[in-house]
Order: sequence, then C-alpha cells, then structure tokens
Amino acid sequence: MLGALLPEIRVPPPGPASRAMSARLAAVESRDVTYRTDGWPVFWEEARGANVRDADGNVYIDVTGAFGVALLGHGPPEVRAAIDEQTGRLIHGMGDVHPPVAKLLLLERLAGLAPWKDARVVLATTGSEAVEAALKTAQLASGRPGIVAFEGGYHGLTLGSLAATRRAHFRAPFSERVYAGVAFAPFPDPLRDATPDGAGALRRVADLLDEGAPNGDPIGTIVIEPVQARGGARVPPPGFMAALSDLARERDVLIVADEIMTGMGRCGAPFASARVGLDPDLICVGKALGGGLPISACLAPRRVMDAWPPSEGEAIHTSTFLGHPLACATATAVLDALGGDDAYSTAERIGVALVEGLRARLAGVSRVAEVRGLGLLVGVELVSPDGSSPATGLAARVAERALAEGVLVLPAGDAGHVVELTPPLTLTSEQVRHVVDVLSQVIQDA
Repeated sequence: MLGALLPEIRVPPPGPASRAMSARLAAVESRDVTYRTDGWPVFWEEARGANVRDADGNVYIDVTGAFGVALLGHGPPEVRAAIDEQTGRLIHGMGDVHPPVAKLLLLERLAGLAPWKDARVVLATTGSEAVEAALKTAQLASGRPGIVAFEGGYHGLTLGSLAATRRAHFRAPFSERVYAGVAFAPFPDPLRDATPDGAGALRRVADLLDEGAPNGDPIGTIVIEPVQARGGARVPPPGFMAALSDLARERDVLIVADEIMTGMGRCGAPFASARVGLDPDLICVGKALGGGLPISACLAPRRVMDAWPPSEGEAIHTSTFLGHPLACATATAVLDALGGDDAYSTAERIGVALVEGLRARLAGVSRVAEVRGLGLLVGVELVSPDGSSPATGLAARVAERALAEGVLVLPAGDAGHVVELTPPLTLTSEQVRHVVDVLSQVIQDA
C-alpha cells in the first residue's frame, strides 16, 4: 500500500510525463521559481505516508517531508477527516472581524501548548509571516528596532524576515529595500570554531549588543533557530543556547525562537528550544502545524504580546486569510495526533536510526565531515577531498542521484554542501534501512 513502500522506478526519472510537464511549466511560470534541468524535477501526482508517486508512476521514499511539512506523513487520516468535516461547515471566515469557531479552538490549543501560562497567539499563513509578526512584536515590546541574527540562519523571504536571513543569494537583489538594522553573529560550529563550545559566538553576540546595529539602531531582539534547518541541520553545542538566553536576560533583549521547521515534534519535543536549552520570549511555528495546509503562528507571553494596542476596529497586523477555518481545523487535528509522548519518542527513535545508520556506513569516507541531527532533522555535511572546505554544490548532485534511486532528499547549507533529511514519523524500519543504503552508496560514489 502506498505509504510504506520501497521505491519502484518504472522509468528513469524524470520520465516523459514529468519532462512534458516541465516544458509546459516553463511557458507559464517565472523562470526564477522552479529549478529545471534534464534530470530535475519530477511532478508529484499522489502521496501517502512516506511515499510519493510521480506523474510517470514512479514511487519514491520522501525523506524531505515536503519541506518538513509532512511530519505526520502525506495525507494523514486525521487531517483528511478534519478537512472533510470543516468543509461541510465553513471554508472561509473573517478572522479579525467575525472569527470562525475553528480559529478560537486552535488558539486555545496553541496557548495551552506554549511554555508560558498566559500565552497569546497571532496566526498567519506562512513561516515568513509568523517571523514578521514576531519581529514586529519584539520591536514594540523592547522599544528597540535593531536585531541580532545568525550566519546560516533562514527566516523567510518577505522583507522583514529577509533582513534576518544572511544568505547573499536571497538578499543581494533587494539590498536597497532590506532593513539595515540587523547585525549577524556566527552560529557556533564545533567542527571549525576555535571554541567548539560556542564561546566565541557568544562573545560576538555580546559585542554586537554593545555596538548596536550596523545602521546605529539599538538592538532589542535576537532571532535564532534552535537547530539551523536550511543552514544544514546545524545543532548547537551543549550549553550555548542556555548561555545565550542568560545573556539576553542580562541585556533586556528579547529572543525569538524560529521553530517553523523544528517545532511541532520534529525534533522530539513540541518545541526544540526546550531540548537545546533556549529560553525564548517568542516562538514561531508553522510547516508541520497544518499537516499540509498553510498555517503558522507567533506565540508569546502576555507581557510581550500586550505591546500591541487593543484593536479599535482596524488591526495593525492582519491578513485576509488569518485564522482560515480549514487550516485551523487541520492544525487542531495535527495537535491531537501529536498529543501524546508516542509521536515525540518516535521522532527520536527514527532520527537516531538514521544518524547511527549513516554514521556506520559512512565512517572513514573522506568527503563526509559529520552526520548529525536532532530528532527528524538530520544532516550529512560534505567537504572537499582534503576536508578543508565545504563541498560546494555536492549535496545537490547527491540529491539528483538519490532521485534516480527513488529517494527524495534536498541540499542544505549556504554552500549546498549538506544532505538534509526531514522525513515523516511514518517512515518504516524497512524504509529507514533502504534510505541509509541508498544515501550511503550515493554519497560514497559522489
């Protein structure tokens, strides 16, 4: 049954149907959006559990989780049931005027999940929007617009979130529009830092808080991913996040935890912050929250969120689809499915199996610097033959070769040198073994 299958490649991907669709896509979509080559992409037609079937009938194991969204697997029954039920009641509402009942129910669930007793929530549609809401909230609460963000971090591509995303590929074309009050600190890198415990990175953050932002603005916010996702599944060294939290408290600076990828159970807990010692003032969640429908949220305690004034009939920060009832209903169903400890322990168990399996198979391979991860966020860092520098673009070539073998992965890291795995909880033991076999062989041959 689709969902627990091993790959079945009927025609070398991309097959004729995908190739034809790729040509059609090129005629109607901006050329910046979808990467197209002779070997990429395949067009998805159906998905269940950990499997995707493309337009040519090929079956793959999806270890991307569709950008981390499908934590419960593709088309989880809980989500499909919630969509069916809510569709019969209310498809669209007026989120900030006459709110849908589904919106209230979700807000209550999210507030109850937050690490503060008096949490308040702002709903949004995308991860970028949740980060925008968090950065606005933190500015209002701190009274200082400047931001410290981290090299390698990814927070979105809308202008506010883009300002906190360092990668030049995204920023350079819009540098004149991007807020200039963001200072960037190094994310601790135990493989390369002179201080593998992150002390050097922490000192740099302290210096930046003293210096202020590049444009002279005082700094009131630190935004950080508990584990860098698109940056290459970069796990901070023990103690770093706790020390960063202490520093922020000392300097009266608010911490925004961007948990768009890491939250909702992917890293073996409702929030990865708790696992790595980060004590945030605001938390952003998304991706897995909607089970496949677009929804995100910014959570904060009342002392922070009440920096917003009460609505007088026209909200300062809102959108047409805020609190969309279909997305809210599915998000509540996702929280129900993640309600027990089983989901979190499963994420940890599968993640450990992937990391340990890949480490064992790739031990001694000179191009592999490290296999690392936390829960179901796993990365294999690839380096040059002498190990001195990132293997620029190599993870993309691994992804293309793995595609041909029926395994879907994505490259990560600023240099495209990390093979990233963000699979669903439904990955079977047999699928785990197959993924390890395929990726270890493809990486050794790369």
